[in-house]
Amino acid sequence: MAALLNNLFGGSKPSASPAPSADSDFADFAGAPDPSPASFSAIPTAASFAGAGAFPTGAAVPYTKWYNIHERYALSDFKQEGIILGFIAVIIAVHLFGSSANRKKAKSWIDAHAATLKREFALVGFGGRAPSPEDVEDNGLAKSLASVNLDRPEELLKEKSLQQYATYATGRTNVAFLDVSISLYKRYSPLALIAEFVMSLFFESMPAPVERVEATLYPFDGRESLTVPGQLPGAQELRKDKSGYDGFVWAVVNKETMKQLRDDRYDVSITSTKDSPKLPNWVTIMSESAEITDFLLTPELIKAVESAGDLLEHLIITDQPIDQPLKLDDTIPKKRIHLSYRIPSSGDYSKLLPIFEYFIRVTDILVQSAHFRPEVLRKVKATRDEQIKRLQKADDDEKAEERQLEREKAKKMKRDLELKGLDAKAQKKYLEKEKEREMKKMQKKQTQRG
Repeated sequence: MAALLNNLFGGSKPSASPAPSADSDFADFAGAPDPSPASFSAIPTAASFAGAGAFPTGAAVPYTKWYNIHERYALSDFKQEGIILGFIAVIIAVHLFGSSANRKKAKSWIDAHAATLKREFALVGFGGRAPSPEDVEDNGLAKSLASVNLDRPEELLKEKSLQQYATYATGRTNVAFLDVSISLYKRYSPLALIAEFVMSLFFESMPAPVERVEATLYPFDGRESLTVPGQLPGAQELRKDKSGYDGFVWAVVNKETMKQLRDDRYDVSITSTKDSPKLPNWVTIMSESAEITDFLLTPELIKAVESAGDLLEHLIITDQPIDQPLKLDDTIPKKRIHLSYRIPSSGDYSKLLPIFEYFIRVTDILVQSAHFRPEVLRKVKATRDEQIKRLQKADDDEKAEERQLEREKAKKMKRDLELKGLDAKAQKKYLEKEKEREMKKMQKKQTQRG
């Protein structure tokens, strides 16, 4: 009791040592000194804000790795980046090398054939200019076209893609124009090239890539008036001599590509195949008539085929479409001459020039002598008439089906109008009669089948 009164009225002084706390969580802070107030005399200066290095102090500051980048990093730290850059450099180098190699191959082809093209055609390539009317009047059409500069290969060839090149020629008797396409390997993309070769081993629908030249010659076929403008000097003289000849399909084909060619092209699929003792055993003749073969198999052609060797793929003279005709308009004859041969790896075209020259000049032979006996033309025409009759029947069936659909549609509209004009009782009666008629028709059909 006395201790309690002393505590209430301050009768006793507190002890100097703090009493131990029952809470053990604050035991570490029991002996901590009291915090002292901050001194107001320590006022920050501009130097303390900017840092010691902001003002010259007279003492040299040592440079550490933080300032010397070459001390912080080494070349070994950039291995991944170096590999990526090296890989990109290899891709760019291969791309440039392959593109350059393809351009050189295309240029070597045009260098070998430019003389023949300029000798046979008045205008070759894409860089020529159209002659002015004054030049035509003074020098004539042929000389005006021939005066165009054709010596630059970049004007003779057009780069359609890194693997596809093309050239064009026009201005020749019996020939409207000539298109030439050069297909090369994808040397600029070796992985894609390897993939194409590998895929060709497993899929027949994907042939192996081949470097080839494909040329298509379009004869006038007596249609000079539709091509040459009438106001040009010399156009009237050109129309006097028609360049028409009888239409047929005839081809000299390499046996390695014969099956694929017959599957891909409709025009040669209507011909019959027969070997000739006059030709090498690696080629065959595809013709609609033996008389046509005897006419076209000249010593000049035989010599050119032998010179070309197995690089020759086909030479086709045709008036039929490449794709299967689906409409009557597709059966209209369109005369063309096709030449295809593989590009020699050596780059020597001397053995292929004879077949290329024959390909250009064969139109002169056709216009002059390709007018056959009526018996031959009847046989040729029979195949075309059969195809025309088949398409005509398909066209008639399609039109009959359309007419039937229109009649059924009109009949249904008439029925709906009649039903709308009737009340509910009459509609029910109308539908019952319609159902009875359908049942009678079904019974009649079953009786006829039995």
